[in-house]
Amino acid sequence: MGSPLAGMVRRAYPSDVSDEEWDFVAPYLALISEDSPQREHSLREVFNALRWLVRTGASWRMMPHDLPPWPAVYQQTRRWIEAGVFEDIVHDLRVLLRLDAKREADPKAAVLDSRVLRSTPESGHRGGYDGHKRTKGSKVHAAVDTLGHLLGLHVTPANEDDRTQVARLAQKIQDATGENVTLAFVDQGYQGERASDAAKREGIDLRVVKHHDAKHGFILLPRRWVVERSFAWASRFKRLAKDYERLSTTLEGLHYVVFACIMLNQALRPEPSR
Repeated sequence: MGSPLAGMVRRAYPSDVSDEEWDFVAPYLALISEDSPQREHSLREVFNALRWLVRTGASWRMMPHDLPPWPAVYQQTRRWIEAGVFEDIVHDLRVLLRLDAKREADPKAAVLDSRVLRSTPESGHRGGYDGHKRTKGSKVHAAVDTLGHLLGLHVTPANEDDRTQVARLAQKIQDATGENVTLAFVDQGYQGERASDAAKREGIDLRVVKHHDAKHGFILLPRRWVVERSFAWASRFKRLAKDYERLSTTLEGLHYVVFACIMLNQALRPEPSR
C-alpha cells in the first residue's frame, strides 16, 4: 500500500529544506536510492519532518499528519545517526565555511565547554545531578573551532566532571581535523594535570582562560566564549532545550542534525557585508 500522503501537495513549513539546501544534503542522506521499492515515503519529506521536530521541540508522536508518520521518521533518523551522515555534513560544511572565511581548511585551535540539559520523564532514567547547577539531566561536552563550527561532541550524565571528558573530546577533535589541532581554550573547570595530560596525549596544549584575565580584557577571551555562542545557536532549536530523548545516542545525533542545519544556513545564506 502506498503512502497516504502520495500525490498530496501540502503547505510548506518554515523549517522545510530549500531546493538549494536539499541539493547539498541529499547525497549524504540517500543510504538507498530514492526510487528503491522498499522506500514508502519521500526522503526529502522525512528530512523535512526531522527539521520540523528539532525546530519546534514537539514529541515524535506529535508529528503533523501532513508529514510522514513519526515511526518512519524516527527509524530513518536512527539509520542516519548510526551511519554518521550528519557528522559528515557538519565536517564538510565546516571546511567550506572556513575556506570562505579565508582560513585554512582544518583549524589549529579549538574551544571546549559543556552545557547541562534538564531531564524529562523520557530521559530521566539516565540523568545525573549537577550540584553546581543544581540540575538533574545530561551534559553535552562539545568542541568547536575558533569560528564556532562544531568539531565533536558527546553526552554524559550531568554529574560527570568536565576534566574526565577531555581525552574523549581531544580524540574527536583530532579525528575531525587530521590531528591538526595543537591548542585548545577552556575555562577554569578544566584546570588540573589530569585534563592537561589527557589533551597532551593527543598533541593538544590545554590553555585555561581565567576569570581575572577576562576582567582585564585578556586577548584570548573572544576565542574562549565562541563556544557559548555555538550553544546559543543550538538552543534556538527547541528540541535541544531539554533532554527529551530516551537514548543518549539520539540526543548526540540530534545535536549534529541541528548544527548541520545551522551551518548549512550559514553556507548558503551568508550575512551581508557591512
